[in-house]
Amino acid sequence: MASAVEFQAVSRRFGELQALDDISFKVEPGEFFGLLGPNGAGKTTLISVLGGLVRPDSGRAFVMGHDVAVDYLNSRRQLGMVPQEVVFDPFLTVRETLRFQAGYFGLYRVDDWIDEILHYLGLGDKADSNMRTLSGGMKRRVLVGQALVHKPPVIVLDEPTAGVDVELRHALWAFISRLNREGHTVLLTTHYLQEAETLCDRIAMLKSGRVVALEHKHRLLASFEMIVVRLTAERVPDAWQARIRRREGQSTLIELQDFEELETLLSALRADGIAIKDLQIEQTDLEQVFLRLTGSGQKQPPAEIREEVHGG
Repeated sequence: MASAVEFQAVSRRFGELQALDDISFKVEPGEFFGLLGPNGAGKTTLISVLGGLVRPDSGRAFVMGHDVAVDYLNSRRQLGMVPQEVVFDPFLTVRETLRFQAGYFGLYRVDDWIDEILHYLGLGDKADSNMRTLSGGMKRRVLVGQALVHKPPVIVLDEPTAGVDVELRHALWAFISRLNREGHTVLLTTHYLQEAETLCDRIAMLKSGRVVALEHKHRLLASFEMIVVRLTAERVPDAWQARIRRREGQSTLIELQDFEELETLLSALRADGIAIKDLQIEQTDLEQVFLRLTGSGQKQPPAEIREEVHGG
């Protein structure tokens, strides 16, 4: 069986910027796959290659075995894409927008499916509303509906919940998770790392146009297992400033390699006469892994993760 999505040594340059640099990996049918990276990492460019919107300088991309450049029509039929940008026809209603989208794929009697999409996306009472009267969040829901109206086997979501309310996120993920359970492949890019950790099976992380990690999320988390201490105190000893991950209100999150370092930190607090108001130990999460792999203080991923990346 062909992979749902495959990239083979894809590279793309825009002037002096190397947006994609020899990217190779596969997404198997039925996976819920996360594509993560900081702004400018190349995520949207890679997805645009998949949708035929950007031609790579070298390499090939496939959807369900169809080359997106050579066999564009068949590859596009297999793909439903939700872009970041909200684009719509201001003269159409919500229902007309979905009917027109279905018509592009030769589908004309799909009102039952459209009704189901409208229901699950919370658009039932907006079906006959003009697109230009909708809020930004409602317009984004319609974009999701457009991507799903031809029931594609592969669904690509590029930051689908950016700037939308919690209600839409819950409704969207419940619907998309159901489609995934029914066999649809989902490729998600998001800056909400908790979403990716909750939803995705495997994860690829990009930095500066290259894949720096490609692994199942549980193995990825295990490979970077660390201790994070949430410390509430008047200050942190000077020697530990470099280990601070971030501050949240009165709390400071500090990364430690092991419990021996925790003992060292506690000794430093006692030596400096710093009173501890509260101290909590947290588990490794995807955000910590993300910052290690894509942040300025990036460390080398474990060997098994590097091997999988280079092995494609």
